[in-house]
Amino acid sequence: MAENTASPRQTERGIHMDWQEVCDRGIVNGGSLYRFGKLFTRAGNGERLKVGFLGGSITQGALASTPQKCYAYLVHLWLKEHFPDAEWEYINAGIGATTSQFGVARVESDLLRYQPDLVFLEYSVNDPNTEFFKETFEGTVRKILSAGSRPALFMFNNAQYDGGGDSARVHNEIGCAYDLPVVSMKTSIYGEVLAGRILAPDISPDNLHPNDKGHRMVADVIVNLLAKIFCAVSGGQWGSQTASVRIDNAKNGAGHFLLRTGNRVVFSQDRDMVRQPVTKDRFSGSVRFQNPDFAAGSPPGTALYLSGFTPDLRPQEYGVADVFKNGWRAGEEGNFFEITLEDVSCISVQFCRTVRQPAPVAKAVVDGDEEHAVVLDANFDETWGDCCYLKDIAMWLPVGRHTLRITVVERPEHMESDFYLISVIAVKAGQGEVS
Repeated sequence: MAENTASPRQTERGIHMDWQEVCDRGIVNGGSLYRFGKLFTRAGNGERLKVGFLGGSITQGALASTPQKCYAYLVHLWLKEHFPDAEWEYINAGIGATTSQFGVARVESDLLRYQPDLVFLEYSVNDPNTEFFKETFEGTVRKILSAGSRPALFMFNNAQYDGGGDSARVHNEIGCAYDLPVVSMKTSIYGEVLAGRILAPDISPDNLHPNDKGHRMVADVIVNLLAKIFCAVSGGQWGSQTASVRIDNAKNGAGHFLLRTGNRVVFSQDRDMVRQPVTKDRFSGSVRFQNPDFAAGSPPGTALYLSGFTPDLRPQEYGVADVFKNGWRAGEEGNFFEITLEDVSCISVQFCRTVRQPAPVAKAVVDGDEEHAVVLDANFDETWGDCCYLKDIAMWLPVGRHTLRITVVERPEHMESDFYLISVIAVKAGQGEVS
């Protein structure tokens, strides 16, 4: 997409559609202009800016023919092309087959430590549409908005193209409560699939992950709203998109933008992006531990003891998506890993479930409670590859000091893989408060 989303577009089936209208249908919320106004002013001044993307496999770029054909890189290119005086740094923190429960625990180490100025967030086809994942998603939003770089945050919903499945209901409740810009692929691209103007196999071989054409469409829907935000903050015109900006005291200095659909998108100028939580906001206290965290001794509030488990010291060769690194491995029956954590209420683990079988089986026990031991079977019954599997071990314990022990309990005779513990994730008390 160039300056403006395209006018009527012809599909490969010869059916015409108004692509601008399709992209406009995808707008769920205009959001607050405050942080975006600062961002675009800095871009116009030629500053160095960082744009980050956090999400699952679609963000990582699954099924794009090259990393440069995924939606995230295309959005980055749009920013570079339309703000050529600025220097844009691209950070892709997408990891396939992961949810916002993992995202809220890793967002600081994988993204926020780079101090991004603009963040795009999506977990809509990975998170179940439940209250639990509304809370984990809100924790991710709050961590991003309260980061020291005070980034502008843009969220969106991908969708499954064989039924429209997504977690838009719970995610968009959070996005609208925090007055974020939000767009949906369900109301835009998937609407054209339902209408028969787009065939799902033309844009997604598996009805989930976009191909190059699908990634291009996702990027179009996103930058359509980005262009409107720029028009609204500048009070000007971008191609054929013109902002109808007016003061509306009921919306705290809002402007509006007329859409091709006949509706309008409304923007606010609210500066207070970090609102009162919609949920209990317990997951803002999520922290993740891997073996490099203990290289110089145990972090405050932790104690680690290893018996037979050894740290994996191999470097991550291709970024954060190289998930089967930085953990601990063991292979003999009776090997155990023990960590004590202060001021925590939840403990989860990530371990590798592998297609290279047979593999060991372990058990996880908290505070010696063998009655509620959790089995960690490293044998994966899918065929698409190894899985970074997140398993809850103990949830909503009394806040305090708790000890997790993981013990290898079954070692196959002709073992093909070790038991691989990727990380420990805990929810610490009092970490969800944001000033």
